[in-house]
Amino acid sequence: MKVKTGVVKNSCNPEWNDELTLSITDPNIPILLRVYDKDTFTADDKMGDVEIDIKPCLECMKMELQNLPTGTVVARVQPNSENCLGDESCIIWNDGKLVQDMSLRLRNVEHGEVEIQIEWIALPGSKGSRNEVRFIPLLIGQCLP
Repeated sequence: MKVKTGVVKNSCNPEWNDELTLSITDPNIPILLRVYDKDTFTADDKMGDVEIDIKPCLECMKMELQNLPTGTVVARVQPNSENCLGDESCIIWNDGKLVQDMSLRLRNVEHGEVEIQIEWIALPGSKGSRNEVRFIPLLIGQCLP
């Protein structure tokens, strides 16, 4: 499944604040996020990519969370060689939902970061086999010379 954000024109540090929803059937497969520039007369240039591991958030969904106060940190995910995290990422119980903010380092590029937020949504009657992730790209910090 592929989804796209809108185009932000004339910005080296675009802010999207788009909401995209992805259906997840296999949580072992990371979400691949590719960042491109937009060219008018030539092919769009790839600016980098990241893999988003949703397994930590899914593990938190298995916990009994209903009675937690809003803002409770349920888990902390540390950057390592297996993920694209630039900083520690917290999974937070927020108004009855699990939300995770991430600052991710773009791969296959000299430098660049993208900040996203994911929100795990269990579909009614899904019995854990099909869920959705609301994926909110917030901003990217990269400007190529």
